Amino acid sequence: MDFLGLAGKTIVVFGLANKKSVACAIGRVLVEAGARVIHVVRSEQRAETASRLFPESPVFCCDVEQETNIIQVRDTIAGRINTPIDGIVHSIAFANFSEGMRPFHETPKRDFLQALDISCFSFISIANHFKTLLARQASMVTISISTTRMAAENYGYMAPIKAALESSLCFLAKSFSAFSEIRFNAVCPGLLKTSASAGIPGYIDSYLFAEQATLRKRAVQTREAADVAAFLLSPRSSGMTGQCLVVDAGMGMNYFDHHIVTKVVR
Repeated sequence: MDFLGLAGKTIVVFGLANKKSVACAIGRVLVEAGARVIHVVRSEQRAETASRLFPESPVFCCDVEQETNIIQVRDTIAGRINTPIDGIVHSIAFANFSEGMRPFHETPKRDFLQALDISCFSFISIANHFKTLLARQASMVTISISTTRMAAENYGYMAPIKAALESSLCFLAKSFSAFSEIRFNAVCPGLLKTSASAGIPGYIDSYLFAEQATLRKRAVQTREAADVAAFLLSPRSSGMTGQCLVVDAGMGMNYFDHHIVTKVVR
C-alpha cells in the first residue's frame, strides 16, 4: 500500500555527500516509497559516491555557492524529465571552522556571510529558479536543527544561520501562494551521527550528552529524520506549510533529567 502517495513522484534531493548524509537517508526512504529520485551533489567525487549508492538515480553536480550553477542544473534536469517535479529536498549546510572555534562575537564576517549564502540563501535561490519546473502542489523541505535558541558554543554562528533558514519558510510560502500551492517546511533533528557533524569541534561530547538527555536514552537516528522528511514531501502533509518539525526524541523537554542532574551535583 502506497500510504504516503509518493510512488511515481519525482523528487530532487540536494546535498548527498556520503552514505551517512541526511540526504542519503532521505533518498533511501523515497526510493523505498517508489519515488523517482534525482540527486544533485556538490562535486564530481560526490557524484561518483551518489551513483554507487543510487545506481538507478540520475546524478548532477551543482555548487550552490554560484547561483549560475543552480540555473544550469535546473536547465539540465528540465531536459531530462517530462513531468513536473513533485518535491525538492535541501540538505545543504556549510561553516568554515578551519581556524577553530572563536567566541561568537569574533565571528569573521566573510565566514558568516559564506555560511548564510550556502546554508540559507541557496534554499531561496533553488526555489526561485526551479519554480517553473515544480508541480502546483509540490513540497520543498529543508533540514534545520532542533533549536536555534540554544547558544551551543561549539555550533558557533550556524544556529543564527539556521534561524534565518527557518524564517525564510513562511516568506517563501507566502510569496509562492500567489501562483501555486507549493509548501515549504523544515525537518529539525536533534544531534545526528553524520560525517558533516563530525567536523564540528567537540561534537562527539555534545552527541553523547544529547543521547542521555533524550527520554529513551538513545540518540535520534538519521533514518528517523528522513522519515519525517518523506512525510513532509508527501500529499499526507498537504495541510502543512511554513512549519518546523522537531525530531529530537524528547531531548528538548528533558534538560533536567534526574540522571544528568545527579552527575552534576555529585
